[in-house]
Amino acid sequence: MKVPEVHTERLLMRGWGEEDLDGLAAIYGDVETVRWVGSPEGKNREETWRHMAYLVGHWELRGFGLWAVEEIESGALVGQIGLLFPEGWPGLEVGWVVARPHWGKGYAPEAACASMKWAREELGAGHLISLIADDNERSARVAEKLGMAVEGRATILGQYDVRVFGRDLGR
Repeated sequence: MKVPEVHTERLLMRGWGEEDLDGLAAIYGDVETVRWVGSPEGKNREETWRHMAYLVGHWELRGFGLWAVEEIESGALVGQIGLLFPEGWPGLEVGWVVARPHWGKGYAPEAACASMKWAREELGAGHLISLIADDNERSARVAEKLGMAVEGRATILGQYDVRVFGRDLGR
């Protein structure tokens, strides 16, 4: 499937390609960046390649997914931001992982907001969630900037107890 491109003021949200492996491997090799997304020890290059295949496959199977997010000015891979709903998930999620060198620039809420708009307009989504670990205050602040509030708790991947933030998107 051809992944649609979404442009924001500073970012290009696009499909994944093999040329993204080095950048994604750097992100997933940084334990501080990925400790809250099911990778507390990070991922090596081969594990990152399999993760990238999952990202591509999610688009193919569901018709939506996490975009490769690129900084327009520099062309640098900022991270993965977008929509996911794998088997066993409690709802349609807007999620983000941003490389540490790009923390504090507002890229997560910028791209997540564009993802939410796309979900409403292209998928007809009326509600989105974000699953966030209790001690991940950076992501909790992003969720709050997106107008989300805690709606409850969920256990994901059979082992992670997380807060469920959510927001109605309106029509």
